Amino acid sequence: MTTDDDAIVLDDETDFSDNDDQTLVTREGLRKLQEELDHLKTVRRQEVAKRLKEAISYGDLSENSEYEEAKNEQAFVEGRILELERKVKNAKIISSKKDAATNSKSVEIGSTVTVRNRTENHEPETFVIVGSTEADPMSKKISNESPLGRAFLSSMKGEIVQVVTPAGTHKYEIIKVA
Repeated sequence: MTTDDDAIVLDDETDFSDNDDQTLVTREGLRKLQEELDHLKTVRRQEVAKRLKEAISYGDLSENSEYEEAKNEQAFVEGRILELERKVKNAKIISSKKDAATNSKSVEIGSTVTVRNRTENHEPETFVIVGSTEADPMSKKISNESPLGRAFLSSMKGEIVQVVTPAGTHKYEIIKVA
């Protein structure tokens, strides 16, 4: 298992386009992936094995819905374990570097950006730009691959960016980048 010490820290010049296997995550995101993986391996696997054993004890497997359900759950758990192992193995830690000399910073993965939707005159909103693995729009964590995230990348404080979303085209003013 990869630990935080084994992870690679990305800098501003890192090219994300060449390696589709990379999992871009913050240290917190990697910790959550590792916790889920550990839980699946130590707890869920045993729970599913117990359910499977119990279902087998009921006899005739051809018409045993509990057995079928337990097998499906086992397949799901094992698939998720494989997926998480791949993500943890290929994890690239996102680290934002501040440019102290100019005190200006462009939006990058790992940045916290405050914007105002100028199209609809909304109150300012603050988002954290994260890799797709950690995206959680309800918590204001948006993926660098989402329409908003992609549009905000490389923008700087004071810039107006146009974002084409499924809900239409909007203009956002970058108010703050941290």
